[in-house]
Amino acid sequence: MLIIPAVDLKNGKCVRLEQGEMRKETVFSHHPPEVAKNWESLGAEILHLIDLDGAFSGRPQNKGVIQEIRQQLHIPIQLGGGIRTLDAIEGYLNMGIDRVVIGTAAYQQPGFLAEACLNFPDRILVGIDARNGKIAIEGWTEQTSFSAVAFAHRCENEGVTAIIYTDIQRDGMLTGVDFFATQKLAQAVSIPVIASGGVAAVEDIIRLLPLAQDGVMGVIIGRALYEGKIDLGEAIRVVKKNFLGEY
Repeated sequence: MLIIPAVDLKNGKCVRLEQGEMRKETVFSHHPPEVAKNWESLGAEILHLIDLDGAFSGRPQNKGVIQEIRQQLHIPIQLGGGIRTLDAIEGYLNMGIDRVVIGTAAYQQPGFLAEACLNFPDRILVGIDARNGKIAIEGWTEQTSFSAVAFAHRCENEGVTAIIYTDIQRDGMLTGVDFFATQKLAQAVSIPVIASGGVAAVEDIIRLLPLAQDGVMGVIIGRALYEGKIDLGEAIRVVKKNFLGEY
């Protein structure tokens, strides 16, 4: 299971939000490339990068910072936020981004997701962000009636590479990951699932490890890393030892 540090961008800075609310931000760094390089130096094998301004505006922002991060890192980067056209996807892939995360457009634009998967095979992830099992879009500001599990089936059928499942109510709150909802989603599909939202301690990661057999291949961690509640290097070592039967 991969431990995936998150770098969320807002106005060119590295921030964390509480439950996705832009007014509840904490600025952790004015130099996001340095933050990203630090996570790589501590053993991260992939970086989760989110353009928060893009998610709320509906079009890519922070391109300069994103390009700088890409140029300075050697590990793969998955990027989401405001990606709603094939041109936006192609532009980021040409920049060197390894995989893009589609959110709102996957729900609002009929045929877009299937076309994206067809044009860019193995490069498309979908973010399923939910409150009480129902999907929220437009930077989590608009609640829909879509069932997370039902939409996960559609993603699988249309060729999505993996799903990132986020419990919005736990995101940035350090209240622990939603184990059962993540397990339910992972068991419903055959494509990989990445857990996100609420990870507060190494114990949360250890609790998720058995879900690897259900298809949970990684967990995204944000605030807990920035506030020092989880040491990235230690977390990575714990996971590797566990899978080697040494923990």
